[in-house]
Amino acid sequence: MFKKQTGKLKQQYDQQLLQLIYMTKADWDHAKETQAAVYESETDNELAMNTKLQEKKYLYLYREARRRQVHGQIQPSMVER
Repeated sequence: MFKKQTGKLKQQYDQQLLQLIYMTKADWDHAKETQAAVYESETDNELAMNTKLQEKKYLYLYREARRRQVHGQIQPSMVER
C-alpha cells in the first residue's frame, strides 16, 4: 500500500528536479552570455561571480539527478567536456 505511493512521490520529485535542472541551465547560459556581452571592469567581477554561482547550482543539481538515477531529456549542450 505505501510502496505504491512512494513510487509516485519519487516520480513527482524527480520531475520537479528535472524542471529545476532545466531552469538552472537556462539561467547559467544567460549569465554566460551576459558576462560575454559586458566589458566593464567594475561589473565584470560581479558578473563573473554570478556566472560561477549559476554553474555551481547547475552542477550540484546535475550530480543529484545522477545520484537519484533520474533520466530526462539530455541535450548535448548540457554535457561538459
